[in-house]
Amino acid sequence: MDAEATSDSLTQVPGTGRAVPEAEPELVRRWRSEGGELVELLSQVRERLGGVAAFRVGPAPTVLVTDPGAVQHVLARHPDRYVKRSHRARLLIGDGVLSATGAAWKSQRRLLQSQFTGPGMRRYEHRITEAARTTAERWEGYARTGQTFDVGREMRRFALDAIWRSLTGHPLDDGTERELEAVAGVATALPTLPADVTDARDAVAADLARIDAVARQAVEAARGGVAGPDGPGLLHVLTDAAAERPEYTDRLIRDEMVTLLVAGHETTATTLTWLYLLLDRHPAAREQALATGGEGSEQRRQAVQALVHETLRLYPSAWILPRHAPEDDTLAGYTVEAGTDILVCPYLTHRDPELWPDPEHFAPERFTAPGGRPAHPGAYFPFGIGPRACLGLQFALRESTVLLEHLLPAHTLAFSATPAKTLFGITVRPDGPTRATSVRPRT
Repeated sequence: MDAEATSDSLTQVPGTGRAVPEAEPELVRRWRSEGGELVELLSQVRERLGGVAAFRVGPAPTVLVTDPGAVQHVLARHPDRYVKRSHRARLLIGDGVLSATGAAWKSQRRLLQSQFTGPGMRRYEHRITEAARTTAERWEGYARTGQTFDVGREMRRFALDAIWRSLTGHPLDDGTERELEAVAGVATALPTLPADVTDARDAVAADLARIDAVARQAVEAARGGVAGPDGPGLLHVLTDAAAERPEYTDRLIRDEMVTLLVAGHETTATTLTWLYLLLDRHPAAREQALATGGEGSEQRRQAVQALVHETLRLYPSAWILPRHAPEDDTLAGYTVEAGTDILVCPYLTHRDPELWPDPEHFAPERFTAPGGRPAHPGAYFPFGIGPRACLGLQFALRESTVLLEHLLPAHTLAFSATPAKTLFGITVRPDGPTRATSVRPRT
């Protein structure tokens, strides 16, 4: 079924549909009394009412969107009718491109977009490869000594090194890595911070000060023309822009830098950690990928990318995408009134059995076999779709693939324990340490 057939958004007249089906108040009351996760409530709402459904946790309804056609309508066809109001990470990323709106967002995105597509991406290939080689050398040491290491920390270290090289032209040093642990600290704390902005900022003030100090030093170096061994990086693009565009103040450059740090390493690291946990349960998937084509072949690369895509299906980079309807609209035949909050949920769309047979099963072949995945663009969107889709999509896929091409042939992991729970914050991440040792694969 094609995209046009599953979405009548081109012919719908705003405000002319029927009422969105709404969950019974008892469902929400029971969820609250049990102290459940938001994802549990959303899952029950979708299961009972379908891909466009409403529920109330306050005086006004919130509409959950998981149907592919409705997803495309909200995110891709009519982003002007479903807008971002404020990003959950604004305390950390300020007015960076992830949280910016309106004309400011368009201008900021236009500046950065060329850096993450085509020729722009080729500038960072070498830097990504060097970060992967550094990680591979470290893992060789772990394998020789039998040292136990935390996989999640290793993946954060690799992804932070890759984005730091791309920002500054310098490899990540130990001191900078220690200071930038504050980025993950603030990101992890965000869902539990006080609602009051001042109180929230006070709660993480020390970590924010560490981040600001690192950013200030890096920006001053870039503005002074100091390039790293790999040449100028993304920070130089931002400081050069400031010479002609007064909106690029020191604060906005800091915000864009921190935005790129957050988006450029936390999501990739989480995806790679989940991938290794999934391979621990499904070791045949690793063998199948490595048996495809030869080393360095396009077939092997596609097989490795399929591992990443299937991991992102189960654990998308952004598990929920909030939007707000400033005007009336008709969505999949339903009336959405002005002022309604919208929750688009990739996590639930990706686990819909009507779209993905046996959706809880890890099956990378979905992304290599003909007809293995739904054709509708709204059925798989781990980085979003439409004009606000993640800028760093190609960067994230490239760094994940390059690292796996280095590590998968040389190492299998034996976990001493694996997390039993999943945390749904800004990202979907394992709840607990992921300690493992490297075991040489049998040849």
